[in-house]
Amino acid sequence: MKIRYLLPFLLLAATGTTVYAQKKPVARPEPYPAQVARPKLIVGLVIDQMRWDYLYRYYARYGSGGFKRLIHEGFSAENTYIPYTPTYTACGHASIYTGTVPAVHGIIGNEWTDAQSLKRVYCAGDTTVSTVGIPASPEGQMSPRNMLSNTITDELRLATNFKGKVIGISMKDRGSILPAGHTGNAAYWYDGKSGNWITSTYYMQQLPMWLEDYNKMKLANKFYAKNWEPLYPVQTYVNSTADEKEYEGRNSTFPHNLTQFANRNYDAIRSTPYGNTITLDLAKLAILSEDLGADQATDFLAVSCSSTDYIGHQYGPNSIEAEDTYLRLDKDLEEFFNYLDKQVGKGQYLFFITADHGAAHVPGFMAENRLPAGVISDSNIAKGLNSSLEEQFKVKTAVRAAQNNQILFDRKAIASAKADYNSVLAAAIGFLRTQEGVTDAVDLRNIAASTLTDVQKTMITNGYNARRSGDIYYILNPGWFNGSRTGTTHGNWNPYDSHIPLVFMGWHVKPGKTNKNHYMTDIAATLAAMLRIQMPNGNIGEAITELTHQY
Repeated sequence: MKIRYLLPFLLLAATGTTVYAQKKPVARPEPYPAQVARPKLIVGLVIDQMRWDYLYRYYARYGSGGFKRLIHEGFSAENTYIPYTPTYTACGHASIYTGTVPAVHGIIGNEWTDAQSLKRVYCAGDTTVSTVGIPASPEGQMSPRNMLSNTITDELRLATNFKGKVIGISMKDRGSILPAGHTGNAAYWYDGKSGNWITSTYYMQQLPMWLEDYNKMKLANKFYAKNWEPLYPVQTYVNSTADEKEYEGRNSTFPHNLTQFANRNYDAIRSTPYGNTITLDLAKLAILSEDLGADQATDFLAVSCSSTDYIGHQYGPNSIEAEDTYLRLDKDLEEFFNYLDKQVGKGQYLFFITADHGAAHVPGFMAENRLPAGVISDSNIAKGLNSSLEEQFKVKTAVRAAQNNQILFDRKAIASAKADYNSVLAAAIGFLRTQEGVTDAVDLRNIAASTLTDVQKTMITNGYNARRSGDIYYILNPGWFNGSRTGTTHGNWNPYDSHIPLVFMGWHVKPGKTNKNHYMTDIAATLAAMLRIQMPNGNIGEAITELTHQY
């Protein structure tokens, strides 16, 4: 350095003056946005009975635009679990959208016998409303009134001062009604007798014209004419050795003749992959006809594909039918995503996919492969337990209901026989523990005192609603379930029933994966955080912050 440049620094140093580098001009901050950023449309898709491993079991045969697009463009929470038991359709749909568990939202099963009234309750049943879309029928006497808490769709309606539209669509009434919440504009479900999509007076007095016109086309007949042929040569399927098994249930030989159902049995479409196709086609029509995503207020379309459940129940997870259904659903998803890209705009909608529950392997399949499994019957358990309790305590029909892995006592019958309730309870628990396939039985009012694992205790507690649930919960051995020896079912705490897919894609979602444990109840909290709105009023979930930087 030359002296003339060095001298000023020496002088300043000698006087103790601090020398600072010249600061660059500070850019002015951008003005605040005119409004909170939100997507034009949110689409929630529940695939009924989709086990988590289906994302990858058929991966090699998926195209690039369906499940693979989700996996590669979206963010997958790979270890997402249901935090309660029993794991059924109604509980799952309610928990996804309320962000809470049956202990809070009150939907403790698809149906139950109420502990207070001892009356049978259907999760969405409501005799105060009437059917819309067909002549008077109990199929339309439905509403969300049995759900005690609100939903993320309700919170979106509140946050937009009811300008954002919410519509639920599913072949099952509970799959459309519960997600649409208490304030939804509409929920539509399928009536198998007429082949119409219907609703109730809870939402409207008459179907919109676009849906009336759609119903007139009776599109089930179009798909019946195609029959159900395998999409690819049968010998190339992962499940190619699983056809024509006794444990698959009726009509187990592929392909399946459907032409016999035309104009005669519209309900049969549910148990084919075409039920999913029709559901997603109706979702597209709803987007177009209701102008979803067309203005500044965010809309929400809650869709549930039910045919995967009907097919799974009949044939099981290792059937060619189940595999073909997911390969066809993959193509339907690709068309649906392309439609959303075109109609709403790529990056302008937020999409998530999940499931309401998984499914067990068919016990016959398990036995065939030397794996432990089995079947028990609620009705047989109730019959045997009633006989035992009558012999010990002289109580006739002490068991009022055996369902959802629970025993509900008739307290009045026990009191009339002058029997001690606690003694009856202890005897019943002892009886259940002797039944083949039963691991343990516990007093639902004293779960903490049991010797169950923490996971089991938590899940049973989360599924227990004091005003609606039974008296005893019985836990089955892994691989066992309540049901038929053909096909499969679900409902237990085990991972095959409780490990579900969860993938977000689209607006403000960064591609990636996490192997951290997350829960079904985190979905609503995540949506609330992304939208910057309040969580549902019973929410217990936490936002999945890894999926975006845009909170």
